[in-house]
Amino acid sequence: MHALMRFSRAVDWLNAQVGRFVIWLIFAATAISAINAVVRKTFDMSSNAYLEAQWYLFAWSFLVAAGFTLLHREHVRIDVLNSRLPKTLRVWIDILGYLLFLTPVCLMVLYFSVPQVIDKFASGEMSGNPGGLIRWPVWLALPIGFTLLLLQGWSELIKCFAFLRGLGPDPTEKGGAKSSEQELIEALRQSGANREGGAAAPARAH
Repeated sequence: MHALMRFSRAVDWLNAQVGRFVIWLIFAATAISAINAVVRKTFDMSSNAYLEAQWYLFAWSFLVAAGFTLLHREHVRIDVLNSRLPKTLRVWIDILGYLLFLTPVCLMVLYFSVPQVIDKFASGEMSGNPGGLIRWPVWLALPIGFTLLLLQGWSELIKCFAFLRGLGPDPTEKGGAKSSEQELIEALRQSGANREGGAAAPARAH
């Protein structure tokens, strides 16, 4: 188990570093978009290369940050229901999700995307738009992104088993500030408590 925990920490570190790098991809996409807009308005010129570079960078930032997002548990979850369950049951739900859904989907995407990347790299396929870019770099984001997501899923899986064995903290809890889902749950609970208090007051008056 200790070897698995070391593997988990290494994956966490890797995706944390990727997350710090992704912000620069977003900055680059924003800068290219701004430059393209200025050139188009000022000189009445534009380029498909600029436009494609923007969505290349967006695709890279979105895909390669998937593991980083899972690391910080920021994927969409139905926490309004999940948070009401016992901790052990929540952990088992996560385990089944990682084993039955995340892992097979990631492996399937890798199975189909890797040959596509190899084929596009070998053929040197170019964009069909005039002045467009070569295609394989944007396709490369698929296997890299899903590999990072798969590794992070396995890291979270290890944390779940470690928690069940009493060797680690609750992996379903997010550190830091409360999430919007947690704030919603607390607001609903407070609203329910206020209604119950308001209904009890007239009953005591009688």
